[in-house]
Amino acid sequence: MRWNDMRQSDNVEDRRSGGGGLPIGGLSIGGMVVVAVISLLLGQNPLEILGLMQSASQHPTNQAAQPRTQPTNDEGKRFVSAILGDTEDTWDHLFKQAGSHYERPTLVLFRDAVSSACGRASSAVGPFYCPGDKKVYLDLGFFDELQRRFAAPGDFAQAYVIAHEVGHHIQNLMGVSGQVHRKQQALGKKAANALSVQLELQADCLAGVWGHYAQQRKLLDPGDMAEALTAAHAIGDDTLQRNATGHVVPDAFTHGSSEQRMYWFKRGFEAGDMRRCDTFSAAKG
Repeated sequence: MRWNDMRQSDNVEDRRSGGGGLPIGGLSIGGMVVVAVISLLLGQNPLEILGLMQSASQHPTNQAAQPRTQPTNDEGKRFVSAILGDTEDTWDHLFKQAGSHYERPTLVLFRDAVSSACGRASSAVGPFYCPGDKKVYLDLGFFDELQRRFAAPGDFAQAYVIAHEVGHHIQNLMGVSGQVHRKQQALGKKAANALSVQLELQADCLAGVWGHYAQQRKLLDPGDMAEALTAAHAIGDDTLQRNATGHVVPDAFTHGSSEQRMYWFKRGFEAGDMRRCDTFSAAKG
């Protein structure tokens, strides 16, 4: 994709140098796969799993984190800033069309671990959005994992990940996330997981809507769509479960199957209309 032609956002907060600290529970970026699978099998949010792991640690380590310098304008940061800037341009336009104002999120770059309004989290949870402070959190090491562990290389695959988290921000602005979380409190695990899947698939669809307009602006290259679909397939719940345990437990899905994730991203990409992203009504049909 032609990300160098995109406007770079000023809403990127770089916390990588000097002190994200040691990974929670000693987890490296590679530990995200273990946490993801455990949370998937238990039907829990990865942040909840890591919170329990942090609480269980009785003796904090005495080892001091070594400060690591990071260029202030390295290629990874420029890439993230460009993708975020392009999502801002898209959603500014679409919200204005709908008679509303798009409140732009901040994207926080970190390494190993980070504090947010949603608590302290390790890189092992992967990229995440915190509705409490309206920020997207990303350790760039996840992109290495996306290519190496999940066999989903390419810049548009990485852009899809960012656009998906921005999709959660849009859900937050529209009140969808809050409604879902309130409903989940009164439901059993299976029904709550089903709502979580619908929320995640809608974020995939919203990411596809952004991709639609990036294509209209001639910012995509041949093969970019295939990169995003490969990533969506690789991080589908059934694929993760099958690769980890050899079997699939649909009731434990929290993000959707590979087929579902590919379908909803492609639906948003082809339609370019967020009204086509009503995964909740589709689930009732």
